[in-house]
Amino acid sequence: MPLDPKEMGLPIHTSLCRQEVGQFLNALNEPEAIVVACTQERALFSELATQAEKPLVAPLKFVNIREMAGWSQDASQSHPKIKALLALSDLPEPDAVPVVDYKSEGRLLIIGAGEEVFYWANRLGESLEVSVLCTNSTRLPTGRSYPVFNGNVTLLQGFLGSFSVKWELVNPIDPEMCTRCGACVTACPEDAIDLSFQIDLDKCKSHRACVTACAGIGAINFERTERAREGEFDLILDLQSQPSIQISQKPQGYFSPGLDRFEQSLAASQLLGMVGEFEKPKYFVYTDKICAHGRNGKVGCSECIDVCSTQAISSVFKDGQGKVEVNPNLCMGCGACATVCPSGAMRYNYPSVAYQGRQLKTLAQTYLTALGSSKPGQAAPSLLIHSNQSGTALLENLGRGARTNSQKINGLPAFVIPFGIEHIASTGMDLWFGALSYGFGEVVLVLSGDEDPSYREALAAQTDLANSILQAMGYGKRIDYICAQSITDLDPLSQRMKTLRDRKASSLMVQPASFALSMQKRETLEMTLEHLLQFAPQALPADGVPLPAHSPIGGIFVQKDACTLCMSCVGACPEGALLDNPDEPVLSFIEKQCVQCGLCEQTCPEKAITLSPRLSSIEQRKQKVTLNKTEPFHCISCGKAFGTLKMVELMLGRIGTHHAFSGDALDRLKMCSDCRVVDMMKKEL
Repeated sequence: MPLDPKEMGLPIHTSLCRQEVGQFLNALNEPEAIVVACTQERALFSELATQAEKPLVAPLKFVNIREMAGWSQDASQSHPKIKALLALSDLPEPDAVPVVDYKSEGRLLIIGAGEEVFYWANRLGESLEVSVLCTNSTRLPTGRSYPVFNGNVTLLQGFLGSFSVKWELVNPIDPEMCTRCGACVTACPEDAIDLSFQIDLDKCKSHRACVTACAGIGAINFERTERAREGEFDLILDLQSQPSIQISQKPQGYFSPGLDRFEQSLAASQLLGMVGEFEKPKYFVYTDKICAHGRNGKVGCSECIDVCSTQAISSVFKDGQGKVEVNPNLCMGCGACATVCPSGAMRYNYPSVAYQGRQLKTLAQTYLTALGSSKPGQAAPSLLIHSNQSGTALLENLGRGARTNSQKINGLPAFVIPFGIEHIASTGMDLWFGALSYGFGEVVLVLSGDEDPSYREALAAQTDLANSILQAMGYGKRIDYICAQSITDLDPLSQRMKTLRDRKASSLMVQPASFALSMQKRETLEMTLEHLLQFAPQALPADGVPLPAHSPIGGIFVQKDACTLCMSCVGACPEGALLDNPDEPVLSFIEKQCVQCGLCEQTCPEKAITLSPRLSSIEQRKQKVTLNKTEPFHCISCGKAFGTLKMVELMLGRIGTHHAFSGDALDRLKMCSDCRVVDMMKKEL
């Protein structure tokens, strides 16, 4: 990779693998922070740094410029990208986040067919506190070195250090009580009992000789009504062909390798290391005050619950007010909940969008400065977002393929800047629009094959929505994704890189923004939309542009003839988008505040409200508009305003003909509450 020391402004070392270890050791004595621009020998250099006599002035950092920039068909043009990657590595680390604790004492439950469970029970029993749940009848071990249960699993839930398992006995013999003395085997005249110590009910003729033989133990009971059993465990090894937990993202501490002995061995080796105290980041922040899940007993938005692949999120209602509850121990940090959340009540925090925005701003500014490009229409870099682990491995494999087989494998073009995040599902429109506002010409997501199907669907929907918004402004499609099947599936990525290289760099859409992305999703979305609209090639029509149904921005339509201005919708709105007026019956709306949760639509007793997902101008979105108004109704006795004319007329129309509301009773419907009581008292006197 031809690098110019003068252009880079840095001394260049060309063999950072092992040949220049001496230079690295000398650098450890320098009073500056060290960045190793190669990740292949990360372990070696990290170990050397820990052994150095002089402590480092700053944490040792690594950045991969070889596979990400150097091993490509246009490596000689990659200096701006390399500068950007190095500038990114120079940023301070993000703030630490709270952690979630686990504690495991090694209580392991092995579930499955007898031969398999006993094989692994005997091998793991010396290191772990093993229990066995047999799902079939099989010969039991002669020794009672660990508890043996029998039955069918009815419930299995929990996480590392806290699994709850329930099962149901399916046989009159309870293996927990059985001493395996063999008295029942000898006593049975039909040979219905063998050394599995389970009764073959097809052979049993109900002589009950076994019950008599076991009278002193009481392990056999044909009349047993309570068959439910339960236990608490730290770890689960599920060897059933159909696992008890079938979600794609299994909880930590739960392994379901199936019947493959090699996969079982891998699971067993991991189980041995899961004893003690552990911690992981708390990936999310939840703000229930702005959550649009439920109001007044009605369910609105459930996007986070629907997309979660670990079943960590559940619905909670109290006094009619709904919110979601997240079990941090089950959360695996994908961030999909934050991506689909329309209000920003669920926020990804590992790291925050605000920190990622700082990273993107650094990448874009450094690249554009090096390229000398800063005006709309000039060349702009492309942002390639990928997961830190699997995505990085895929890109590294692509770079190595381009190095060894450049005729078939296309490396990253010089204008394509990779950007690693914790999980690809955690990124959404707020970050993408932020990247475009900072100077990127397009955003491409790399899906490396290990994503849950719900994540892919969510990202596809978000991509479609983002492009609909950008097309409405006249920018065309600027968001795309690439789907690989695994980290070795290079063809989709290679072909896309060739397409981009042949197309050349995309154009700069806007004057690069100076603002910082906010911690609040809606604030970031509004800032970026306003910036993009400022430079939009085409103006929006007066009534806005329709957006897909899952859009988090839009307005509402009110059928004025049906609306009685009861203001139920105002009480249901969690974002303050719908407003009433204490002085007169007026329903107002601020489109900017609306998250399209649908609670107003579901709450309206007259079914007069319809959601209208759309993109309107900034002025329209900020303006308070009147959706409906009517004349107040005045008490026929005191003249005080109460209710609305339309509401009273509707009430009179519906119940005025009923015999219970004839005469004076009908007039009382036209009175305020105070006068109604006075009138009733006068009539009684």
